[in-house]
Amino acid sequence: MILSRTRPSYFIPIITFGWGTVAALLGVVSNSTQLTVLRLLLGIFEGGFSPAVIFLISIWYRKCEQSKRFIIFLSAGILSGAFGGVVSGSITSTLDGVHGIQGWRWLFIVEGITTVGVSVLSHWTLLDYPHNSRGLNQAERDLAQRRMVHDGIAETHANSETPTTRTSIFICLLEALSNWRTWLLVPGYMSILGALALSYFYPTLVEGMGYSSTNAQYMTAPLYLVSPVVAVPVCYFADRKPHLRGTILVLNLIVGMVFFALTAAIQHYTARYIFLCVTNITIWTGNALALSFATTALASVNQDVRAIMLATMNGFGALAQLYGSALFPEKDGPQYVVAFSVFAGTFAAGAIFYGLADTLFKRYP
Repeated sequence: MILSRTRPSYFIPIITFGWGTVAALLGVVSNSTQLTVLRLLLGIFEGGFSPAVIFLISIWYRKCEQSKRFIIFLSAGILSGAFGGVVSGSITSTLDGVHGIQGWRWLFIVEGITTVGVSVLSHWTLLDYPHNSRGLNQAERDLAQRRMVHDGIAETHANSETPTTRTSIFICLLEALSNWRTWLLVPGYMSILGALALSYFYPTLVEGMGYSSTNAQYMTAPLYLVSPVVAVPVCYFADRKPHLRGTILVLNLIVGMVFFALTAAIQHYTARYIFLCVTNITIWTGNALALSFATTALASVNQDVRAIMLATMNGFGALAQLYGSALFPEKDGPQYVVAFSVFAGTFAAGAIFYGLADTLFKRYP
């Protein structure tokens, strides 16, 4: 709601600066109260980032350009999963004891300060809206707006000189929450994001296949690195055939469902590792396709309302990771049959929701 009425070049850097500062402060906490307060603030600042990026991509790129942009954005998460442990381990071991500060504290401090630095730079690198970006001349702004109008994507001018023409935030909220499209997209996206919690347990799962604790950390990297190899070309194809994006998303979820079921049923270590690679591919591919499916399906919706609908979808998706995280009690290891069976079921449900959404969105655009 705030982003659609402010400049992204201010909003995104401010929340990024906020969570970088909070992350750095987590390195100097001395009691549980401070930790709780800082974790709450971290969630508040981070919570606005993904919806802001999703919304920003949706107002700059045509429907046939969005899937590939979303997978590029999500590749940051893929790469952090592949190399984050190595980088974190290097910081922790190298700086442990420097100035009498423990290594884990240095990790928060270094990563927090780095985030703050990036946030400052992003103010000058981020574009605002097609009609008011400072980095473009008037001809370029006009071209950017014509591209979106030609594609049927609605834009309400933020920071308009006639704010009285803007619909109130409360009315926009009611419109977003009462729109039936929202409640088809929410459960579908939750089915994908719930499985994303699996990434937190990859070291445990790989260790359960017979690898040592150290080697298990290294063996998680290929699980991530194979994802963009498949996800990027699939998303490019989805952009070339935008009318098939929903169908491709449903097929992706069906493949994920099958391999989650195989992971639950088969205990052979090598086979399970390959199955994990495939399921991870379907999670990240499905994430990018689901985002572009939503933004293009809602393209004609008022910009303020669209921002709230996308944020609602993203928020419920994040909540889904709570149940995903609860599916891996130690007593179920190393097979975790229940967890993989649940993910197979949620992917099946996601395929149904997105199949229904694709049909209805085409019938009632």
